[in-house]
Amino acid sequence: MNDQPGETGAGPASPPVWAKTRADLFARLDALGVTHRTVEHPAIFTVEEGREFKREMPGGHSKNLFLKDKKGALTLVTALSETRVDLVGLGKAIGARGRLSFGKPDLMTETLGVIPGAVTPFALVNEAAKALSRFILDRALFEHDPVWFHPLENTASTAVSPAGLVRFVESCGFSPEIRDLETPLAG
Repeated sequence: MNDQPGETGAGPASPPVWAKTRADLFARLDALGVTHRTVEHPAIFTVEEGREFKREMPGGHSKNLFLKDKKGALTLVTALSETRVDLVGLGKAIGARGRLSFGKPDLMTETLGVIPGAVTPFALVNEAAKALSRFILDRALFEHDPVWFHPLENTASTAVSPAGLVRFVESCGFSPEIRDLETPLAG
């Protein structure tokens, strides 16, 4: 089995063999001095599935969108779970070529190293994520502390501060674009 980016090992049902693990992620957060806390839970694949369970976890919960434009530019968007993301407006605001659409699951796994349902900004820790053109954070997330994300798998959620998230993202070589995702063309 090849362990290079682009090879998905057992396919989209499991992460690629080259993908970082939860332990790798936690070691990175610790090295950055980012305080984190993790809660185990059953596998959650959608925001709606997790709504009841996450009610017991104070803070802001996320949804993550893996997007591409007509020219193949890839974007990861992390929004507050309640945000109604205006994809048309966002595409215009970022100068996307053509409409933004959801990337195919296999491409997402090849790029982020996670399976569908486990998309997270923490996947930026994987080297293959450098294929992303940009990473966008919803301004609404900064109204909550902590904010919660899957730790590279959807059987747990990990809380960090918004500032800790930004520190992590920057350590992965990304400059997060912070935008109002409900009205991306405003002001």
